Amino acid sequence: MSTLAARQSDFMASLLDDERALPAGWSPRHAAGLDIYRNNYRTALVEALRSTFERTERLVGEASFARAAAHHLITHPPVSWTLDLAGQGFAETCAELFANDPEVGELAQLEWSMHLVFVARDATPLTAEKFISAASKFVEDDWTGLTLEFLPGLVVFDIRHDLKALWSSLAEGADVPLVELTDSPLSVIVWREDERPVFILVPQVEGAALRSMQAGEAYGQVCETMLDQIGDVAIEMAGAMLQRWLREGLVAAIA
Repeated sequence: MSTLAARQSDFMASLLDDERALPAGWSPRHAAGLDIYRNNYRTALVEALRSTFERTERLVGEASFARAAAHHLITHPPVSWTLDLAGQGFAETCAELFANDPEVGELAQLEWSMHLVFVARDATPLTAEKFISAASKFVEDDWTGLTLEFLPGLVVFDIRHDLKALWSSLAEGADVPLVELTDSPLSVIVWREDERPVFILVPQVEGAALRSMQAGEAYGQVCETMLDQIGDVAIEMAGAMLQRWLREGLVAAIA
């Protein structure tokens, strides 16, 4: 490692760790300057988290959020050059710190997912009309082997709380957060419509099917898995979920 790189590494380590010994040759004047720089650095990072996790902060309160943000930034210092990624892993930190209130981690994961899809690369959704036109020539093997490409950045994860109700209740000026368990396990799908991140809640079996097809699994195999999980109702559900994905604009192309 070069002398400059070693100095930069020492400086960064001291910036992140209050207890670390100062680099060799530093005077009290340097130490005072580092304190100012360290405070500015952490303040900027906490503000970046606040701007990304606005509703999470409203849910837990400013003081609790500040403590969680500081803990996260100390234990998981950013490794990217951009503040856009300062919140990487913060949802997991919230799930750990607020283990008795699991809706906090779920909401933070939703906000982080919406943040990421906002900066995902652009893609034009496949319209239902174009899909129907292509599918009109399908034989049974084509349906069985059908694979799809989905919008860049699309995220699917499982939840146990009604994030739609919680999200609305945490809108600017709302009074009380609405924290409710769902009647059955759900998944949330997050994507971008034009320039706007959006999400919907779907049955967890559909969320699992979408994740499988994102990973390249064929439609026929997904249907077989659903049949094993929920029985004959899977046949109707498989058709309905494919229609929903096309209607909502989640599909980019037939792979």
